Amino acid sequence: MRVLWSDWDTGCVKLWPEVLSLSPASLLFLQAEFRDCRCSCYSLGPDPRPNLGASKLGLLAEKGTNQVQYDMAAKMLEKEQAERTRRLAKKMQEFRKQKQRLKKRRELDFWNSDQLWREFPALLGDNDPYWGPASLQCFSGEDLDRTTCLRMQQEDFMHSLERPLQKQQQARVEENCADTLSEQLRLAVDLRATQLAKLEECCRKAIMYATAKANKAQAAKMAKQQHCEHQHQQEANVMEIQNPTTSDLLTENPQVAQNPMAPHRVLPYCWKGMTPEQRATIRKVQEVQHREKETQRQTKQALDTKRESQPVCVAQTAVELEEQERELCTKFWRGLSSFN
Repeated sequence: MRVLWSDWDTGCVKLWPEVLSLSPASLLFLQAEFRDCRCSCYSLGPDPRPNLGASKLGLLAEKGTNQVQYDMAAKMLEKEQAERTRRLAKKMQEFRKQKQRLKKRRELDFWNSDQLWREFPALLGDNDPYWGPASLQCFSGEDLDRTTCLRMQQEDFMHSLERPLQKQQQARVEENCADTLSEQLRLAVDLRATQLAKLEECCRKAIMYATAKANKAQAAKMAKQQHCEHQHQQEANVMEIQNPTTSDLLTENPQVAQNPMAPHRVLPYCWKGMTPEQRATIRKVQEVQHREKETQRQTKQALDTKRESQPVCVAQTAVELEEQERELCTKFWRGLSSFN
């Protein structure tokens, strides 16, 4: 038998198919033997957890390498198995005493041929009314199969003698098989623990190597970044020193003051004043605005004069209308007087 792997946390031990060829009694005994050792599940398959963490591997290696703990567990298992066997035998004896008493049995005893005869009352006399011609139990010439019955009784007796021997032999074979399985399982656990310890050591070395490599790469990256920052700072300092001497900041060039984002605006810190062309343009614009303002003032004054003279015209017109009305009335009354 070969053990593929064992899991102490889930209580699972995966075995090769040789274990599956054992009898059900052997499997039950093996399961009862290693139940307290957290190995109650037997199945076939590869290790479902090949990538265990470092802490998990350390725990399994620590459990696997402790041989003293395994020996103590084996002794405890043997002691528990002996105690379980003793309790089972005690229960069997109690069951036989309570349920299988001699006076309560109902099967036929081949070694007591008078058992059936004793169930009937004894013959008191020839005139006993209980017995008659029809009550005869045995006639001459009967029981021709007595030899066969005796042979069957002997065969049954031999079978009853061989049965305990076969059970003992079968129990001894199962016990030897269980011991073999236990030893192989213990060796497999030790081998697995050794493999896990080696795997843990390899993982630890790989982690240390990867950590050192990552730290080295990070240190190189930080050094390169610091070098680049220092170089940029030096270039910025050189440009800051060079700009005042080579730029148009101290010159009288008016184009320096123009804002590159808005051409109609200027930069206040670079503006040195307006040019003569700009001043002439501003004067022309001011003259045009002055003429427009004078024209608007004259137009407004004419409108105001016209608006002020309008009530006088209305009053004169009203006076003229009143005079015409008076003249018409005078003419009307004169014509009426002449008519009368």
